[in-house]
Amino acid sequence: MNLFNAFLSEIINLWLDVSPYLLLGIVIAGFMHLSVGREFITRQLGKGGPASIIKATLIGIPLPVCSCGVIPLAAALRKDGAHRSSVLSFMVSTPTTGIDSIMATYSLLGPLFAFFRPLAALVSGILVGLADYFIEGRKEKNIPFIKHEHVKIKPVFKLKEFFRYSFVEIPQDIGRWLIIGTIIGAAISAFIPKGLFSHYLGFPLDYLAAIGIGIPLYVCASGSIPIAVSLMAKGISAGAVLAFLITGPATNAITLSFVRAKLGKKSFYIYLASIIFTAVTLGLIFDKLWIIFRGNPGFFAPGGEMVAMPFKSVCGIFLLIIIINSLFRKEQCAIKPDIVIYVDDIHCRQCKIALESKISELAGIEEVFVDIGNKKIIMRGIVEKEKVFEKIKEAGYHPNPDRPQR
Repeated sequence: MNLFNAFLSEIINLWLDVSPYLLLGIVIAGFMHLSVGREFITRQLGKGGPASIIKATLIGIPLPVCSCGVIPLAAALRKDGAHRSSVLSFMVSTPTTGIDSIMATYSLLGPLFAFFRPLAALVSGILVGLADYFIEGRKEKNIPFIKHEHVKIKPVFKLKEFFRYSFVEIPQDIGRWLIIGTIIGAAISAFIPKGLFSHYLGFPLDYLAAIGIGIPLYVCASGSIPIAVSLMAKGISAGAVLAFLITGPATNAITLSFVRAKLGKKSFYIYLASIIFTAVTLGLIFDKLWIIFRGNPGFFAPGGEMVAMPFKSVCGIFLLIIIINSLFRKEQCAIKPDIVIYVDDIHCRQCKIALESKISELAGIEEVFVDIGNKKIIMRGIVEKEKVFEKIKEAGYHPNPDRPQR
């Protein structure tokens, strides 16, 4: 019974400590989403070469996208003209960290980890991209970039998209794995004896274990943090924990399969080898820094400990509510549609917002959902199709007459 109570206590403490900073990161990510669209990202990633690789890495670091969430984004960027080496850099830096996970890292692991984790994402992203570019990527021809304009979007729809992205899409992306990571971390803290890992898993076994677990395991950047906290409490070195934080979010069976299938065999081996090399190298450097700075406790003080308990409790409850709501929320596209129209010049989320904004002006339209991946507009309601066509054209887009419209 005492162990079970300790387990529940660890779950609550981990959740409350991470909640305020994670919510702050989610809000910042929502503003970034509105200001940095996919068109901007694709334009920066399209040419290849060191400059595009560095840009791809820098763009990916603050984005709150997990290792599976980055796959459709990477596939779309590749299709729209992004160079392969830049896509690889983007696929490493994006899931490894994000503005939400940086905040969460600070809350549970302190400022030194919070600084070094995005630095590790920067180094690993650039290394992977440059290795691929100089070994294989220079042979690739640039894919023409598809440029398109957007009509002015009403502020109410921008506000709606901010709340949808911040409090629905991001919680959907990280929520399940944040809960799982918190439970695993609490279980390690409650059920594994203190010092077990330090006695039986010294260097290099701790690094091998961290990388061996991290590579196949699916875990998002935020969800990996509670596990990392508990592993350190049980004796795993800080450097090995950093290696886990690098490999866990950047590699898993699904991501590796995508790289192998879509970007080629050589890129797959470069991707995997570069991440392992970076994780071990940066982990060893971090172990040295950990020793150097251990005389200054301010570098290790978790930010969550400095937040008042009433505020943490409110944030913890609110975070749990939006995660539960997002996980059980039914998507609009699952609703049986009355009208479906295909529009081939839909390319990004700005297109989605613009079209949904315009079409929703029509009387009789109850709901409208733009499916970016399948380039179609799904509507529920009773309205003449010709009026919908007019609104689509007003927004600057063109229905495809060669595909069946319903």
